[in-house]
Amino acid sequence: MAKTVKNKSEMMKGKICMITGANSGIGKATALSLAKLGANLVLVCRNRERAEQAIVKIKEKTGNQSIDLIIADLSSQKQIRNLVSEFKEKYDKLHVLINNAGVNLNKHTLTEDGIEATFAVNYLAYFMLCNLLLGTLKNTGSARIVNVASSVQAKSIDFDDLNENQNYRQLKAYAQSKLAVVLFTYEFARKIKGTGVSVNCLHPGYVKTKMIRNFRPFVKYFYHLIGLFILTPKRGAKTSIFLASSPDIDGTSGKYFKRRKEAKSVKISYDETVAKQLWDVSVSLTNVDLKN
Repeated sequence: MAKTVKNKSEMMKGKICMITGANSGIGKATALSLAKLGANLVLVCRNRERAEQAIVKIKEKTGNQSIDLIIADLSSQKQIRNLVSEFKEKYDKLHVLINNAGVNLNKHTLTEDGIEATFAVNYLAYFMLCNLLLGTLKNTGSARIVNVASSVQAKSIDFDDLNENQNYRQLKAYAQSKLAVVLFTYEFARKIKGTGVSVNCLHPGYVKTKMIRNFRPFVKYFYHLIGLFILTPKRGAKTSIFLASSPDIDGTSGKYFKRRKEAKSVKISYDETVAKQLWDVSVSLTNVDLKN
């Protein structure tokens, strides 16, 4: 039987929620809704000016003044470590971590760490934050991790060319990074079982965000054709908000959601051998593991 909350404006009162990529699109819509529910927000954004503008609007619309900001470019492993250190200096608990930040690049780009940028931001940043913040999440007693994935999932991962050096294709790079998120979510759930921390991932729907500006012309044209069916960021954020706040999924972990319901991901995402290989590669690329 579903649990009920008498006062939704206090549903997340006192709970600390970190949201990456929170100054626009789905991230901003998620932050706005959680602020309405009374959460103490920590927004992780790359651009300070846009982030501060978003915070002003969220405070005006919700009356919630408990909004903190950490500036970090999630393509940089050094900046990810710095943001974790900055967070830990201020907080000893984290009730919800929402890995939302993402890119979809139409040109082959390497990060300062020498890693293909789509894979680095869309997946490795999630891997690092989950591992580096796990101790704080466990300290909280009961905590949740929400990883924003996509139904656009590759059918395999090219471990021989993760950097896409041979033949970069935008959609392939994006789909591979989102498959990695799902594989990692399932594997992380297995590794942290019994800790009090849950981790789930989701498809937000096809949402009109600023990411569309990086699509190739024919993809943009496709999006214009189906414009009536593309979700607003507010609607696209609903499943993230559900996984972050609903009492109905207490104890649920290692699942993939669409439209606030459990769903099936692609076949390979359930292959534990591939998940373990991805884990080992991720550790070697980041020098981060559970023991850290």
